[in-house]
Amino acid sequence: MMDVGWLGATLAAARPQALAALLRAFRDLDTAEEALQEACLRALKTWPQNGPPRDAAAWLIMVGRNVAIDTVRRRKREAPLPDEETLSERDDAEAALAEELDESHYRDDILRLLFVCCHPDLPNAQQIALALRIVSGLSVKEIARAFLTTEAAMEQRITRAKRKVASADVPFEAPSAPDRAARVATVAAAIYLLFNEGYAASGGDAYLRLPLCDEAIRLARLLLRLFPTEPEIMGLTALLLLQHSRAAARLDASGDIVLLDEQDRSRWDRRMIAEGLALLDKAMRHGQPGVYQLQAAVAALHARAERPEDTDWAQIELLYAALERLQPSPVVSLNRAVATWKVRGPQPALELITPLRDALSGYFYFHGLEGALLDKLGRTGEARVAFDRAIALAHSPAEAAHIRRQLDRLNVTATTTPAAAV
Repeated sequence: MMDVGWLGATLAAARPQALAALLRAFRDLDTAEEALQEACLRALKTWPQNGPPRDAAAWLIMVGRNVAIDTVRRRKREAPLPDEETLSERDDAEAALAEELDESHYRDDILRLLFVCCHPDLPNAQQIALALRIVSGLSVKEIARAFLTTEAAMEQRITRAKRKVASADVPFEAPSAPDRAARVATVAAAIYLLFNEGYAASGGDAYLRLPLCDEAIRLARLLLRLFPTEPEIMGLTALLLLQHSRAAARLDASGDIVLLDEQDRSRWDRRMIAEGLALLDKAMRHGQPGVYQLQAAVAALHARAERPEDTDWAQIELLYAALERLQPSPVVSLNRAVATWKVRGPQPALELITPLRDALSGYFYFHGLEGALLDKLGRTGEARVAFDRAIALAHSPAEAAHIRRQLDRLNVTATTTPAAAV
């Protein structure tokens, strides 16, 4: 019997290539998605019995192609019949389509599909949301969490975006240089959010989400090949490499989260770190700082520190302050507060995050940081409330378990502290 976890991971990894190939052939998002969904259902039925195919993406493309052709035929039967000349040419057209799909280099289609989703007529948020849904297969819930909004609102955005792309008759072909330049920032943002989803493992099972990180890095490298002199694309690629270099040390043998200061740094991927640092140094020589370069510079300071106590937190605080000026965001301010805590103590950090409460009320990390700061200040009761809220908002069992350990420690402290000292 095939491992169910492996089956799900294989389908998820093959999805972008298969959908990109089907969309390029049929030029319709709904048709391509429906065909791929049916192909995945058939895979779930047949692969456990017959074993996995050698190339999962090719198998899904073949099955999805047949499903889509049947769908197109059915729609044509329901529509008024064309003239006899058109009917006589239909079989040849379908044969050509099958040959095109069979011989296509479908692995090269994914980045092109990202550019299609990032259509300039759509608002930026809709472009990125559509790219994450179509290209990466993230759920509406996961995408809504990335945008700090509700599932209903995100569902509406994605639906409107799909209609717009369909009505615009966007050609699925390699975009021209001007088109690439106009859309590259949005494509980069989609890749960045794809990586973040994998890094946070918000799907629940960390080992199933790591392929999202790998795919994001692969796409970033492809994007860098298109824009080899663009410092922000260098910065994005460097950032993803530096962050992902710590993957092996982020969870312990039991699957529990290991905080950065407690990680075994010998398990960090030094080759990946070297590649990221080289890219960052090259980007910074252009003298055009951007949001990805600044974040990569923060990650580089962590990567260069041989021990936690060697980390230059003062420089990290300055980098986050610069990032706040360049791209104001409550999440950036939250990250800056961590550095402030390390440099100037918990009270100034708490003062920094208090104004963020309304904007980040549904954000797990806000309540986790607030609980930690309150704990350090001896405000145990308030810390417990914040930790409880963080558990309710946890993205994964590992995150919830991490916060529960903080609560357990608070409970132990409360039971061993003399009443007069409370």
